[in-house]
Amino acid sequence: MSLDFKITAHCGAARAGVLRTPHGEVRTPAFMPVGTLGAVKGVAPAQLRALGAEVMLANLYHLALRPGVELIEGLGGIHQWCGWPGPILTDSGGFQVFSLGHLRRLDETGVTFRSHLDGAAVHFGPEEVVDLQRRLGVDVAMVLDECPPWPVEREAAAASLARTNRWAARAREEWERRPGVGGLFAIVQGSAFRDLRESAATELAALAFDGYAIGGVSVGEPDGERRAAVEWTAPALPERRPRYLMGVGYPRDIVHAVASGIDLFDCVLPARNARHGVLFTRGGALKLGGAAYRADPRPVEEGCGCPTCAQVSRAFLHHLLRWDGLTGQVLATLHNLWFYLDFMREVRESIASGTLTELVSRWSLEPGLESQPDSLSAALRSEPT
Repeated sequence: MSLDFKITAHCGAARAGVLRTPHGEVRTPAFMPVGTLGAVKGVAPAQLRALGAEVMLANLYHLALRPGVELIEGLGGIHQWCGWPGPILTDSGGFQVFSLGHLRRLDETGVTFRSHLDGAAVHFGPEEVVDLQRRLGVDVAMVLDECPPWPVEREAAAASLARTNRWAARAREEWERRPGVGGLFAIVQGSAFRDLRESAATELAALAFDGYAIGGVSVGEPDGERRAAVEWTAPALPERRPRYLMGVGYPRDIVHAVASGIDLFDCVLPARNARHGVLFTRGGALKLGGAAYRADPRPVEEGCGCPTCAQVSRAFLHHLLRWDGLTGQVLATLHNLWFYLDFMREVRESIASGTLTELVSRWSLEPGLESQPDSLSAALRSEPT
């Protein structure tokens, strides 16, 4: 295998480990900053690395439309093209494609859709999707999946996951025939139906993928259904393979998933909220565009190790967010990414020390970090970040 995953510590069902890839190691549980088009908006690769990021997520759907896989391949692959030296995981773009609604047509061969940029017809099949990611040279490629909406009838959810699993088998065969430099992850669907989730996980586990993701969450379902899907699915996945929960990013949801045995996470919340002046702290979220911060001399968070808190006050950041959007947004993004990456360090340490239960209890309420409407959370998944 081109990926190697070693579990170094347990705390209940939670695991700490190391994922070794062709472009370096990732300590897990890990948060993957979302660089949809090859970079997090406003953050240079060196800055992202300095914040503590070890892996970045990019999106095949967006990259295939612009600038195109052929151009990136011709420039030496995605790492050479974007300047990020560490591991890269690419989302197959399935969520973005299926969010297009009437602009797409689905059949057994894959999905045909109209580009949101110019209306041109594009076809994504399971074989094409993994081959495009192979050509990019990514460390982790994702299979094409069908992401059902919420709510969905059981019969429709069953048909959707059956198609996803058939596509996964075809993708696995294509990857075996022409492997990439990295590994290939499957995606477990099944909506909020336990038997469907468990059977899908069992079927995909038999295909011996390099890792497994839980998809079809954060698409509008209540918190209870989302958490139940994680609790059902994670134990059904192979113990010695990395597990990835797609698109879930509030700290309270992350620690719940970690306690259930999840290793990898991504979400646009840190960067997207920063651009709207919402900054995360251990004491809750701050909306720095508000007048209350106009003359506040304190850093965003006392004791924070991010470059923003080391250099500017809440008052100055308030000023920038109101009158110099670009600079303010970049500084806010640096803080939020640091917050998430430092939070994941704390999670890993709590697993190693056997204190994860205390951390879960501490974050269960998340004062001031109220969940956004799930419909908005779903929309954020498709927004370039």
